[in-house]
Amino acid sequence: MKRIAFFQEDLQTGGIQKSIINLLRNLDYDRLQVDLYLSRPGEAEGIAFPEKLGIKYLKPVPRLYSFLPFDVSMKLARPSFPDCTPYDLAVDFNSYQFSCASGALSVPAKKRVMWVHNDVEIKLQNEWKYRVLWHFFKGKFKYYDGFVCVSQALIEPFQRASGVSGKSFRVIQNYIDTAEIRSKMEAEPEDLMLDEDCVNFVALGRLCHQKGYDLMLDLFAQACAKREDLRLYILGDGPDREILEKKAGELGLNGKVFFLGNQTNPYCYMKKMDAFISTSRYEGQPLNVMEAMTVGLPLYCSKNLEKYTEGLRGIDDLAAALAVAGKREKYPDDLSAYNGKILRAIEAMAEEN
Repeated sequence: MKRIAFFQEDLQTGGIQKSIINLLRNLDYDRLQVDLYLSRPGEAEGIAFPEKLGIKYLKPVPRLYSFLPFDVSMKLARPSFPDCTPYDLAVDFNSYQFSCASGALSVPAKKRVMWVHNDVEIKLQNEWKYRVLWHFFKGKFKYYDGFVCVSQALIEPFQRASGVSGKSFRVIQNYIDTAEIRSKMEAEPEDLMLDEDCVNFVALGRLCHQKGYDLMLDLFAQACAKREDLRLYILGDGPDREILEKKAGELGLNGKVFFLGNQTNPYCYMKKMDAFISTSRYEGQPLNVMEAMTVGLPLYCSKNLEKYTEGLRGIDDLAAALAVAGKREKYPDDLSAYNGKILRAIEAMAEEN
């Protein structure tokens, strides 16, 4: 039986966190022995992981070590794993945090890989905080045996930005827990009153610059100028919420755009809607698009998202498309072939040693 160690900082709200939870809930534990190493004590409490998944906690590392050159931090704070049986595969699933890298590169293992979750070239251009972190942690890349990108579009940008050569790269997309989504869809939202005479759109995700909600509001305002029966419901929260609410008011979208905040069960809201919309500036692989496919919602996504989502057909003129949108048949997708391919790829990577 092959042994895999996953290293992740935390399990709080976010795409990376949701991705690893979905994956670890659905691996074949009759074929794999898997341990999850976390950097924050108690992070796994309340999460329904399989009993066979091993949960381990690393000694907390001061934040300061993320702002030192990686090799210096490793000399000062390399974790130890006494009496640890070697793993076939060690995975730095987070890819951002020093604790995950130091763990994956220190635990006894035959092979070490890092997951890449974002288009790092665009992220470096757009986020100064990420540029600071990158400056300090870029020294770690040379120590990995290979890299896993969640979409094909991430490989070349990462190679250019990092200068990494001579390493293996592969694509393994994010697992979507369709069974959980279908189960949660059965609930009824208590605080949602839709006008069924309107075409109701839903957006889902963190309210931040990357997700492009400011762009979405501009496009939606253009469409609303041509018709009165469009509504947009935004599920999620984040640092830009106040700015976006103000912008919606300035665009005359009060009563047409509704900010519903974080919802523990967004899927019961999504099933009530007529279509899904996304205008992210960049992604790794947009989980919300795949979740909308599971629900069966027609997709209205900006053209740039095509390269991050296999099979997605983006729209060049999204404002024009919204202006003529109507209610359409919904076709839920159980993503069985998609998810099966992911699980086989994980097993195959562990078998390669």
